[in-house]
Amino acid sequence: MAQKVFYRYNPASEQYERVYPDRRRRWAAAVRPYVTAVLLVAATAIGLYYLIESPREKRLRRNNERLQQRIELLNRRADEALAVMEDIAERDNNFYRVMMQAEPLTPARRYAGLERQRYIDRLDSLTDNELLQNVRQKLDRLDQMLVTQVKSFDFLASEASGQKERTAHIPAIQPVPEKYLRAMASGYGVRRDPVYGTMKFHEGMDFSAPVGTPVYATADGTVTTAAWKSSYGNLVEINHGHNYTTRYAHMSKIIARPGQTVHRGDLIGLVGNTGKSTGPHLHYEVRYRGAPQNPVNYYYYDITPEQYDQLVRLAENAGHVMD
Repeated sequence: MAQKVFYRYNPASEQYERVYPDRRRRWAAAVRPYVTAVLLVAATAIGLYYLIESPREKRLRRNNERLQQRIELLNRRADEALAVMEDIAERDNNFYRVMMQAEPLTPARRYAGLERQRYIDRLDSLTDNELLQNVRQKLDRLDQMLVTQVKSFDFLASEASGQKERTAHIPAIQPVPEKYLRAMASGYGVRRDPVYGTMKFHEGMDFSAPVGTPVYATADGTVTTAAWKSSYGNLVEINHGHNYTTRYAHMSKIIARPGQTVHRGDLIGLVGNTGKSTGPHLHYEVRYRGAPQNPVNYYYYDITPEQYDQLVRLAENAGHVMD
């Protein structure tokens, strides 16, 4: 590249005289191309560094992605396991209350030791570890719940072994088998009367099923009533002892007889539409010392945990009382 030549007009001589730059400018002019070249090379290198991954960086990125996917999968599995344990804990509490007439474990006993772990986890606030910390907390909680549940089952097993005769007399199955059910018509609690339209307390559960569907005794006991009883229609009432009674109403046919001794699973009648009823169904009640209980707490032996969960949800949400 040709060097630029500069001239300056001299009024005294009335001529243009060549201007020679000083040393600093000569150095600057000489160095400028090299500095420009270095900057271009540096900019290119930085761009390539961020835009083009090296083989090692590609491997690390793929490994990180796989690790994150595994952690997310582990997190989902931990959620599922905790949901199962929560269900087991609820059924365990029901078993304490219903079968053993004992106080269930308190949340403090079930989750003892977890508060200290949560405090330690809060001290570690590294952003990159948040997902891993979340999974670890869930696994710690699951581990504690498993330990507590094992101890609880051990206690219940020891108690039940000494109360086999008593447990046989406590309602523990559905009166209408799952395979015959059309729908859960209504659960236990305040519902609207289908005839009078007023709000009233529904003291049992209504199982919608075809006329003629078999109805079974839910525990051992003695039949005290097997006859027509006003709004109940054809009614069977069983005294199970240990302060428990059950009622089976609106049946089309009564098979059990007063004074008869029945065992859990014995056929006592057929689903019908008698008495104050708006459709074929069985109205089922569980009473303890004469007071109505929520029957959903008395299904243990004939349905799976998944079916029990579904039954609880249906009983809570169903509001179509049929009697």
